[in-house]
Amino acid sequence: MDKNRIIGAGKQIKGSIKEAVGKLVGDAKLQADGKAEQAEGKAQNLVGSIKDIAAP
Repeated sequence: MDKNRIIGAGKQIKGSIKEAVGKLVGDAKLQADGKAEQAEGKAQNLVGSIKDIAAP
């Protein structure tokens, strides 16, 4: 398992938490930051998955 998959999953979780907190407190910037971090995590997780598939 590539380390990018682990880091990406962590970013997705952290982003979800940020987004939820942003919704609770009505902070649109925090909510947007959370969504952006989730997207970054998904991309990094995808890179890790591709590396896993490509590795012999």
